[in-house]
Amino acid sequence: MLKRVFVAPDPGRLRLRSATRAVLGISVAVAVCGLAGHSLAAAITGGLAALLALFTVTDTTVRKQLATTALLPVVGFPVLALAAVLHAHPVARDVAFLAVMGAGVYARRWGPRGHSLGVFAFMTFFVTQFLHTLPGQLPELYTAVALSLLCSSAVRFGLWCYERRLPPPAVVQAPEEGRGLARTTTRQAVQATVGGAVALVIGQMLSGERWYWAVGATWWIFVNTTSRGETLVRGFRRVLGTLLGIAVGLVAVVPLDGAPVPTAVLVGVCVFGIFYTAPVSYTWMMLSVTLMAGALYGLLGVLDPALLALRALETGAGAIGAVLAVLLVLPVTTHATTDAWIQRALRCVHLCTAEAAARLSGSPEADPSPHVADLEVLLGRVRLSLAPLVHPLSPLRARKARARRVLALLDECAREVRGLASVAADPEASHDARLAAACWRVEAAVEALTTPEKARQARTAPADAADTAGAAAPGRALAHLHSLERALTELATPLRTVPASLPSLPPPPSSREPLIGA
Repeated sequence: MLKRVFVAPDPGRLRLRSATRAVLGISVAVAVCGLAGHSLAAAITGGLAALLALFTVTDTTVRKQLATTALLPVVGFPVLALAAVLHAHPVARDVAFLAVMGAGVYARRWGPRGHSLGVFAFMTFFVTQFLHTLPGQLPELYTAVALSLLCSSAVRFGLWCYERRLPPPAVVQAPEEGRGLARTTTRQAVQATVGGAVALVIGQMLSGERWYWAVGATWWIFVNTTSRGETLVRGFRRVLGTLLGIAVGLVAVVPLDGAPVPTAVLVGVCVFGIFYTAPVSYTWMMLSVTLMAGALYGLLGVLDPALLALRALETGAGAIGAVLAVLLVLPVTTHATTDAWIQRALRCVHLCTAEAAARLSGSPEADPSPHVADLEVLLGRVRLSLAPLVHPLSPLRARKARARRVLALLDECAREVRGLASVAADPEASHDARLAAACWRVEAAVEALTTPEKARQARTAPADAADTAGAAAPGRALAHLHSLERALTELATPLRTVPASLPSLPPPPSSREPLIGA
């Protein structure tokens, strides 16, 4: 876990720049709220709005990011008013909270913008419970949120918009099939609502005042997951990160006793930690979130060890709600999700190969680079989906070994594709007559893994065709293609044991256990 955070590559220092800019943007937002004479509660609300705008708005272009940021108050202000008005009506408040939770998850079907607006709506309702917001505070809170969003946007889109000098990031949408309850987002919206209800009941049994922590834990466990396996792993990491954060908070936050200056410095460090660690370690991100929440409670004058212990219990309640929901309510299997991502990654390999071959054949319009970027994103989704199986605590050793083999071979495919793309980008690279044959073999290998009919045809091809093409390939392009073909061929062994996948490739008699658990 330590290695993942501190040794993980940071191309272009994007994590470092994002974290530093977040600290700057949120600091400016809170400072402006203070200069405007807002109360501590309003400043905290504004700071949280700035954090969410910087953290959750992830559209592919700066223009789209700016538009999404401008829409945040459109969903946030009505939710803020609803939560404040219902504060004195517990039953109606709870129903409304769960409805906002379900709608926030459902909104993911509209891509990054829907996700951002859904998160902002939920967290707006959440912060009113955190600060016990009343209707009379609404004008001040609206002003604080508006000022904070303006300040954070001025930093992000004006003072330090490093994204303008970067190529648009590769983004692939999660596989969405069918309608109604057949859609993943619909099923997860129902799961989140049910899980939130369970967490709410348990949370209120633990504390009538801090029950919302449990609902918040359930919500964040569901964010950025697409299967029950991913949700279970995320729940474990959230509990672990919270416990570590509480342990650190006992020695780093409680002794501060709410002193403004050192607490503000600690909050800044936590904000940096949230943004810097989020892409590589959810556990470390949760440690930073827990420390920041403790520091804010210190500023409000209510922090003590008992409160930290209660937070641990409420987080556990939220995890229980999420686990029960994903296991019992319209489960989205890990196998189905993983199989879809692997299929898309393999098809992307084929596209990369075809574009590189066309470029080497003299086509100036062919360019494998965009497909290479897409492949990296798709492999990231495959790793996330397989995380439940390769987790150190997974007891399924055989499936863990096969999952690791799949990841290793897919990584090898990505390396060969990158090498092939670099050769194709060389203006002096010349076309070899054997290139077309080698590319055909790669295409056949991909189709054998993704299309049952093609798999049967592939088995009728001469057994030594691949070896002949590879052995006679002197050029670097052909060497990459031969290695790519070999990796794709070897992928058939672990993938043929996936249930309902590749039905024309029967598993060996000695091993019919599926790679991905149902």
